Amino acid sequence: MYLYHFGLTELPFTLTPNTNFFLPLEPHDEALAVLMTALKTGEGFIKVIGEVGTGKTLLCRKLLNEIPEHFVTAYIPNPYLNPNELRRSVAIELGVKQAQRMSVQLLTQRIQNRLLELHAKGHSVVLILDEAQALPAESLEALRLFTNLETETRKLLQVVLFAQPELNERLSQTEFRQLRQRITFSYQLRAMNAREVKQYIQHRLQVAGYKGAALFSTSLCKKITKVTEGVPRLVNILCHKMLMLSYGQGQYEMTAKELNAAVKDTEGVANNRLSLVKNNYVYVVIGLLAALSCYFFYAHFFWGDLLGASI
Repeated sequence: MYLYHFGLTELPFTLTPNTNFFLPLEPHDEALAVLMTALKTGEGFIKVIGEVGTGKTLLCRKLLNEIPEHFVTAYIPNPYLNPNELRRSVAIELGVKQAQRMSVQLLTQRIQNRLLELHAKGHSVVLILDEAQALPAESLEALRLFTNLETETRKLLQVVLFAQPELNERLSQTEFRQLRQRITFSYQLRAMNAREVKQYIQHRLQVAGYKGAALFSTSLCKKITKVTEGVPRLVNILCHKMLMLSYGQGQYEMTAKELNAAVKDTEGVANNRLSLVKNNYVYVVIGLLAALSCYFFYAHFFWGDLLGASI
């Protein structure tokens, strides 16, 4: 691989959500601040929405790593579960013994008892669900009922939902109006702009051990932003392939040639590439028309002056 070629200690653009590579850019930093504030105030439901590849899972793991010690967390990465499976998963995460063997009624009672026990010890309990748009309708309702568990002053369970925009579409339906009203904090993750993409690429290279001159120029980062629309996952894929191509050719600085080859080989950026080509084609046509206009303009006066002189 290209590690030795670029003086790296590890791969900088893997798709695994490694919190060592977390960069507190504005969208993720703001989202983390919203989450921390909402959890500290004891709100029932908190929602973070982001398109595919915008870094929700990385943010989720960052939250798990940095949440204050008095919080007890139950983390469910794959919530495609029916209500009974969801209850059992929550019970197991909270340390309820023999959760797999209990009846649903007994299990619900044990979960409530465990929440009261943790509350008495000064703990706050947070249920964190990644890919929450995959929750079946019955499980969404079960999740709402979980938050009915409370003392006179505080919810016994807080819920954080990380999801794609499809969750908003589902919650807009009438049947979910009660759950929708309980979401008191919400944040919409956005993609990166060109400046942030450059910072993101440089940061990941530095974390991976790179110490040389810039491999990706400002103009190249702008092009990467355009074809990826600033989506971190797509930036990772393209940069990884560009480093491989450059290594294969014995080169160091990335160029548009490597970018074009990486884009051509990558699903999800083909349409952006076509639009970029179309835009370039339009610019070329406009340039040619402008050149032709200038040619005819000057030709008119040149031949007019020449004919006038001959007469």
